[in-house]
Amino acid sequence: MKVLDKIRGDFLGGIVSSIVALPQALAFGVATGLGAGAGVWSAIILCFIAGILGGVLVSGPTGPVTIVLTSMILTHSLELQTIVTVMALAAIFQFIIGLTPLPGIVKYVPYPVISGFMNGVGTLLILLQLNPLIGQPIEASPVEGLKKLFTSPINHDALILGGLTLLIVFLTPKKINRIFPSQIIALILGTIISVKMGADVTRISEISFNFPGFITPVLNPKVILDCVPYALVLAIIASSESLLTGLVVDSLTKTKTPPKRILTAQGIGNFFCAITGSLFGSAATMRSAAAINVGAATRLVTVINPLILLTVLICFADFAKQIPLCVLAGILIKIGYDIIDTKLLKVIKYAPRDDLYVLAVVFLLTVFYNLIFAVGAGITLASLLYAKRVADKTSLGVKTVQDDEIDELEKQLFKVYNYQIRVVHIDGQFFFGSATQLVAQFEEQLGTKFLILNYESGALLDISAIFALEDIIVRLQGQRIRIMLVVKNEEVRGQLKDLNIVAQVGEENVFYNEYDAVDSAKQRIKNKFLGQG
Repeated sequence: MKVLDKIRGDFLGGIVSSIVALPQALAFGVATGLGAGAGVWSAIILCFIAGILGGVLVSGPTGPVTIVLTSMILTHSLELQTIVTVMALAAIFQFIIGLTPLPGIVKYVPYPVISGFMNGVGTLLILLQLNPLIGQPIEASPVEGLKKLFTSPINHDALILGGLTLLIVFLTPKKINRIFPSQIIALILGTIISVKMGADVTRISEISFNFPGFITPVLNPKVILDCVPYALVLAIIASSESLLTGLVVDSLTKTKTPPKRILTAQGIGNFFCAITGSLFGSAATMRSAAAINVGAATRLVTVINPLILLTVLICFADFAKQIPLCVLAGILIKIGYDIIDTKLLKVIKYAPRDDLYVLAVVFLLTVFYNLIFAVGAGITLASLLYAKRVADKTSLGVKTVQDDEIDELEKQLFKVYNYQIRVVHIDGQFFFGSATQLVAQFEEQLGTKFLILNYESGALLDISAIFALEDIIVRLQGQRIRIMLVVKNEEVRGQLKDLNIVAQVGEENVFYNEYDAVDSAKQRIKNKFLGQG
């Protein structure tokens, strides 16, 4: 029965993820200028190959990767064969990265860098689609696009259809969206209305269900050398997104997917995408999560998904040719909005100033200059600011003092209560460098009923540490472990209260000293044993 349940879950996951993937693949293909077919074939080829070789990750064209590719094509006016060469080289670089220890480095990237980049990509995607939304051609840069937006004539049919698309994708109730994604609703309704009203708008026009022919990359050494910088950018962005998706999937499935396997599989899949003229892609977080949430558990989901997309491509190609580009622009604007890190924006007023500097630099460079330079600059700036914080802290001459009485108490605790109560000391500053390591140490706490986190430092937590602490709490509460915090510093307690960490664990579970926390845990165990709570 368990096997049948898994198969049923994979079929459901394949159906749901393909429904999510279809409008995005069409839109991403059109956005790059390679055509809607290039987007759909990318979703088919990459999902199948990377899924079979890499695990339960639904892959295909994604926002950040498409933005990088679109920027290259529009800014440098690259020809098809040159684009294929860039993508093929990027796939080879991605495969090589997968054979090295580099995939493990992604967990050390500070959260403000990731957030600034994602916010920049989301904003860039929105800005680039404003012109197609009102019937104008897409521009190479957001600045040029904004200039043309106010000086070029508006296609009123496109504006009506684009506006209708935005209303559907933003205002569809969540209950309906879970059953039938708003992007599909907008795609179908927008196309039917445009045909019925005889709208004078630009449409997809050409999409083929035939397997794309093979395109030979340029073999000229000079051209290859010119393509290397673009290929490295594409490989790094796609690899980073795939690894981050892998972390999300592992968290949802309680499994461990080796980062090296993810990247080698993505590299092989992207190579076949490249030589067929399909879009470069990566593991897609939204599609993977959608599949897993309805029961997908094995690699079968990455076979079902492309089969459904292939069926749609064969059966509904004539309908797809009628899809207006302004409708796809509206869908891409919603995708751009979803990419923006609203989680951070909600707590931004509490963020340390250093984190805000990093976020702002990465965001502005991503939107107005260069995506990969933005990430590099952000990591460098974050490292320098951290070095400054460490230097400032060291100058205070703080010393660690051992408390023999506390040590003896914890030894007795482990002996008498058989690890039902555990105490973990978070020594030193809890910052982005230590946060990811600490999360890994809390993967599983078998037998523990009460976990006391004793944060003894007086240093405020940065955004990465806050979200890491939140992640630790959610994971442990998911294992039915009660979390208790020992925080002596009033400023830190105030920060945790402002950011709802105190509310998450309960004010009754926050203490000033370890003795009180231990006594409370012991009393609760005794009460439960006596049937009193």
